Amino acid sequence: MTRYIIRRILQAIPLLLAISIAVFALMQAIPGGPLAAYENNPHIMPEDLERLKEELGLNVPIHQQYLNWLGAILRGDWGTSLVTQRPALVEIGERLPNTLYLSIIAFILALAISIPIGIVSAVRQYSWFDHVMTTIAFMGHSIPVFWFGLILIIIFNVTIKNPSTGGPLLPGGGMYTIGEAFSLTDRLTHLILPASLLVIHNLSGHVRYMRAGMLDVLLQDYIRTAHAKGLKERAVIAKHALKNAVLPLVTIIGLEIPGLFNGALLTEIIFSWPGMGRLFFNSIERADYAIMMGVLMMSATLIIAFGLVTDIVYAFLDPRIRFD
Repeated sequence: MTRYIIRRILQAIPLLLAISIAVFALMQAIPGGPLAAYENNPHIMPEDLERLKEELGLNVPIHQQYLNWLGAILRGDWGTSLVTQRPALVEIGERLPNTLYLSIIAFILALAISIPIGIVSAVRQYSWFDHVMTTIAFMGHSIPVFWFGLILIIIFNVTIKNPSTGGPLLPGGGMYTIGEAFSLTDRLTHLILPASLLVIHNLSGHVRYMRAGMLDVLLQDYIRTAHAKGLKERAVIAKHALKNAVLPLVTIIGLEIPGLFNGALLTEIIFSWPGMGRLFFNSIERADYAIMMGVLMMSATLIIAFGLVTDIVYAFLDPRIRFD
């Protein structure tokens, strides 16, 4: 396993290098360039543009620009935001905790709900519970996130009122009430709607994968042998079936975890959540290249890293899997 991990890390280096080239090339292909916001400004003179190009290193050949950018990234210098004039790493560092706060809570809740539902649906295949949960799962996965988010706001923020205050039952946006002192209750009430949207959306796919994995395992010979030995069904499910049935879900989780750091783009926009997804969206609108490139490279690195973690978890859950 150690040799496999070292080999995968060494393979990740040229892969990340290729991704960095692709990201840099895509940024260069965007119309306008980093100075597009200044070109039509009547207060900006041509000599000012030339000075900005020199400060940003845009007056050198494209390959030299890439090498300068790559060297700065490796030194921990992710550039400076063209909008706020603050280091990109600081901007990302301020938004990342907000995203993790929302995403991790929603992710844990989705797993805690979907795994038991998927197990029961498989064990009681074609029962009324299975039909109801399957229908809800398909609906939750099919409904567009932006539409469902707006429906939640209309119902719980606009239509239903708080009987004690007469105001909205739940906040429709933001992470906390601006101008008020820190309150755990206030933070949790702001969390309910965006977290519920993410839970419902993630839960739908997890239930389907858990159900399919469990159905496949329950038909295996070793499960019938366990039943023939007189083991109770709960023991058979927990000790023999669950570890193998969860393997397909582990794959999905390994792909989803990097997304926890990148933020839920539509959810954060709909609920005005100050996280990574909203930061990335704003950077695209404002052509803030340093933020865009920093977020994309961070995302690529996390996807590669958690791909390795997923393989290691595979080997732990299923002893038949060997990488050496």
